[in-house]
Amino acid sequence: MYNIRYTTTTNSFILDGAKDFYFEVSLAQEAILAPRWLVSESSREAMWITPEEVLLANALWVSERANPYFILQRRKGHGRGGGITGLLVGTLDVVLDSSARVAPYRILHQTGESQIFWNIACGSSRKEITEHWEWLETNLLQTLSIFDNDDDITTFVKGKIQGIIAEENKSGKAQEDEDPGKFREAELKMRKLFGMPEEEKLVNYYPCSYWKGRVPRQGWIYLSVNHLCFYSFLLGKEVSLVVQWTDVTQLDKNATLVFPESIRVSTRDTEHFFSMFLNINETFKLMEQLANIAMRQLLDNESFAADRSLPKPCKTLKNVSALKRDLDARAKNERYRALFRLTQDERLDGHTDCTLWTPFAKMHVVGQMFVSNNYICFASREEDLCQLIIPLREVTIVEKADSSSVLPSPLSISTKNKMTFLFANLKDRDFLVQRISDFLQRTPDRPCENPSPSTPPSLPPSPPVLGLGEMPQNQHYSPSLPTAKKGLLQIYQQDVPEELGPKVTREKMKEESWNIHFFEFGRGVCMYRTSKTRELVLNGIPESLRGELWLLFSGAQNEMATHPGYYASLVEQAIGKYTLATEEIERDLHRSMPEHHAFQNEMGIAALRRVLTAYAYRNPNIGYCQAMNIVTSVLLLYCTEEEAFWLLVALCERMLPDYYNTRVVGALVDQGVFEELTRECLPLLYEHMQDLGVISTISLSWFLTLFLSVMPFDSAVLLVDCFFYEGIKVIFQVALAVLHANMDQLLSCSDEGEAMTILGRYLDNVVNKLTVSPPIPHLHALLTSGINPPPEIDVFELIKASYEKFGSLRADVIEQMRFKQRLKVIQSLEDTAKRSVVRAIMTESAFTIEELEELCYWGASSTAAERHDPSLPYLEQYHIDCGQFVQLFSALAPWSCGLHTNTLSSRLFRLLDQNKDSLINFKEFVTGLSGMYHGDMTEKLKLLYKLHLPPGMFTVIKSLLTWPRKECNSVKEKPKDYKYYLRMWAKEKEPKKESIKDLPRMNQEQFIEMCKTLYNMFSEDPMEQELYHGIATVASLLLCIGEVGKKFTNNGSKKTEAQLPSAVDTLQPEREDSSGEGGSGQSLVSKALAEAQLETPPPTAAGSDEEAKDDTSVSSYSVVSAGSLQCEDIADDTVLIGCMSGDTVDRRQGSAPDADWSITFEQVLASFLTESSLVDYFEKKHDIQSKITACKSLRAVERQTSTFTLVSGF
Repeated sequence: MYNIRYTTTTNSFILDGAKDFYFEVSLAQEAILAPRWLVSESSREAMWITPEEVLLANALWVSERANPYFILQRRKGHGRGGGITGLLVGTLDVVLDSSARVAPYRILHQTGESQIFWNIACGSSRKEITEHWEWLETNLLQTLSIFDNDDDITTFVKGKIQGIIAEENKSGKAQEDEDPGKFREAELKMRKLFGMPEEEKLVNYYPCSYWKGRVPRQGWIYLSVNHLCFYSFLLGKEVSLVVQWTDVTQLDKNATLVFPESIRVSTRDTEHFFSMFLNINETFKLMEQLANIAMRQLLDNESFAADRSLPKPCKTLKNVSALKRDLDARAKNERYRALFRLTQDERLDGHTDCTLWTPFAKMHVVGQMFVSNNYICFASREEDLCQLIIPLREVTIVEKADSSSVLPSPLSISTKNKMTFLFANLKDRDFLVQRISDFLQRTPDRPCENPSPSTPPSLPPSPPVLGLGEMPQNQHYSPSLPTAKKGLLQIYQQDVPEELGPKVTREKMKEESWNIHFFEFGRGVCMYRTSKTRELVLNGIPESLRGELWLLFSGAQNEMATHPGYYASLVEQAIGKYTLATEEIERDLHRSMPEHHAFQNEMGIAALRRVLTAYAYRNPNIGYCQAMNIVTSVLLLYCTEEEAFWLLVALCERMLPDYYNTRVVGALVDQGVFEELTRECLPLLYEHMQDLGVISTISLSWFLTLFLSVMPFDSAVLLVDCFFYEGIKVIFQVALAVLHANMDQLLSCSDEGEAMTILGRYLDNVVNKLTVSPPIPHLHALLTSGINPPPEIDVFELIKASYEKFGSLRADVIEQMRFKQRLKVIQSLEDTAKRSVVRAIMTESAFTIEELEELCYWGASSTAAERHDPSLPYLEQYHIDCGQFVQLFSALAPWSCGLHTNTLSSRLFRLLDQNKDSLINFKEFVTGLSGMYHGDMTEKLKLLYKLHLPPGMFTVIKSLLTWPRKECNSVKEKPKDYKYYLRMWAKEKEPKKESIKDLPRMNQEQFIEMCKTLYNMFSEDPMEQELYHGIATVASLLLCIGEVGKKFTNNGSKKTEAQLPSAVDTLQPEREDSSGEGGSGQSLVSKALAEAQLETPPPTAAGSDEEAKDDTSVSSYSVVSAGSLQCEDIADDTVLIGCMSGDTVDRRQGSAPDADWSITFEQVLASFLTESSLVDYFEKKHDIQSKITACKSLRAVERQTSTFTLVSGF
């Protein structure tokens, strides 16, 4: 009698008997005996699960296998059969949350007559669940038969399964994947349903309805990094949808009678509607984020990378993936940085409700405190009531004050400028103080003098420069040049005329108002920003304070303070560098405010050059864009060079994102936003302006230069004041106010020119009557002023009217509108550029416009996008490598060669790769396809001929016959004069058209390879036998021609060159696959080749092919008689050489091609023309549209993010 004891301390069973029989089964150790696939992360289609109690084992399930301890079951509605019950169950599995909890297969544990079952394993495929079942039968059945007590058996099985799961967790794989088990099951199901690779990560999934026609299909929407997927199974009908985010052109959330509270996803071809969301706002925000990431990838190839430094949640979040948490954190960071104008590397650690004591108002203001790695910020709940930014580098003391009923949980923060800030009503104050202390410990007392490795990616210590070269002799950088240590306006300040005395008094009063403000609200980065601050800005910033306040409100002061010496190092590194950006900068330097005396001398020009060049060196992706010179010159008037540089950084990278790239995408996006705002605020004017096409014409210059190029300088600079404080919404407000002020005149306009004239004259006459600076002539105003100029418009009145009429605009609404327009603009730019390429290639290709547009989408694939460079012309932006070209060739080429297809496509790739960079562009790609589809017989044969010559057919040493040779003892040539090089340059510039006489001769090795290619091409043709007979005849004929040509060369030519034996010995034919099975056609080809004699080239000199001119008639030779050599007997390292007559010698291994044997393309063409079957084959036309359609259908079934596709990859 055995005694069984279970110990919880060791998690094991101990069996001992009367005869000292004893053994121990450790559950944790026993788990190691489980096969690798049971604990492998890559095989989670079937997996052990923590035992769960099941009361009704047979409800909705069918038992397929059973033994005394376990049951393997299949869910009804999966697999074969099932009837109406199966359809209902399948529908329930889609509608309910079955994607994570109800797998189609499971294994239950049961004992005796017990009605309680335990679910111990589940799986999505029969194969995987069967492996689990077999493991249980092999490893547990014998052990379980020893037990007498059913409860002990159940305890043992449960402990065993838990031990296996614990061992899996110990391996560390579970810790690497933070996603909960339920979410991982959904990700596996998504990959299985839609054929996604392992690299495609699911972000989240939601139940919803997809409207297919007028019928809603209830199912699940899966949102991954690159795709939007939907799956539904209702009463036996399956609906599957996959949309790439890069294909989305519009994303809207709306509510109509037909689609109540739905999300519309628009692509170039169709629209998709989704509704019945449990949380539509959360779903829509996630869709926006993913679509934005895709647009960013199209714009500048900034692909998504997961944030590995994201802190782990303090508690497990149900059904939330790590990627979802990452995206949520990114969205919060973006809002936080935009609200307080912080740098791109600033990351929000947390925020909490609190109150802030405001000494100027003697009251506590309710709001939120935000804490990040470098700042403590506060924003009041009521907009514009109070805002505060405290850099941690300025903090000296953080202490907890005594709590009271009036001031609960107070926190006091003191700064270096003797300011103290009192926060109260803080939740979990101790934790907050600890977090702030941690950040303070990592904050240096003083910023380091040189950029360190901790410098954010956006500020590289030594940025790369593209196209680097030496500066020409007219050096523009010199230490002797004067440097602007203060604003140029102060350096070149002229005496104020007496008539401007009252204006000077008003300017002094403005300065005094700001000094009073600084006394009450503080000065510097820690200043309280209130509605009073906004009022002072709208009244105009004094010229003496303009530079300081621009730096403060834009956030540039923080960047400059944390990166001392950075600008100077950039200028030093940029000295002597010559790029395309520096060339454009030099061209525009003297066009930057030429009417201002500060830029009529070398100091102003040199300062502008240094700032623009330093930024181009810092950010090569932007480099330099027109309009940057105008904005920068204004910045230099009020700031030092370094301050102007950091203001330019803030403008280009934060406040006006994507404005100054090569395609001015940001300005085009805001132009679309402006049109939408015009439609909402001025609907009548919008309709009329759209008919005239004026809005898109006028607004681009307004936004790019912040009105500096269209308004008098003294007026436009006031708008810049407001812009640095309020952001882009001020520019929109003023633009709407300008249209509103001219509405009546614009409505009466009949053409675009008249409307532009009205608006131009209006802006020319917007004046600043309070300026103390001498008037600066506005060139545009001088050119457009008429005899009766319109009345002057006070800029302050214009700003006031913009706030009164359109002040309700909010920054978050503008950002939402920007997202919508960004989708349209980027997709529109892609389409426009592709259409331009299509029009440019049409003259060089026989494809139709529609076919070229289909092919043009090849560059947008995720793989090709890795090498995307938006700064290049579109034709050169996308490239593919050889592996990708092979896939495209196999899918689209009309020449199907079976196993030989990869070899032929690799040869074509090498032939098209003219610059030898192992990449080809779209034009080269189309050129290769066009010859195969639309060329005549001569063109197709010429392409096939060239594919078997270098560089198409790669050989180690160039053929001695193909390439001309020079004498070894050649005399050194005399240096050429400049006239020779001018003639050579002119000859290179002349368009060259290749004729068939220019093609090199083909040697015997290359000819044999071409015969192999032709055999594989004909193997799948309906006229297979006729083609085999034809190529056998032609091959025999060409072998004879080559032999006769060799004899002419040997007998009639002088042997002037010595043949190097080592060159021929090392010449090996390319090892390529030659397909197939033997047949009658194959025998004909083989018999023709069988007459070839294998010879070892003699060590003596061989004749030059240049002297052998084979003019013999093709019809002079008869077809060689059949031999016995079969194609499958030809080894890869064997070369066949033909002869006219005589004995056939079969020398297999160690043979080399006959170096004297060669043929020309004219001979090949003439020989092919003798066979009608070959002529018909090469004259036959092919339709590429059918190939594209077939590839689209295939893509709908097998979708891979890492391979080329035709809908979005072409």
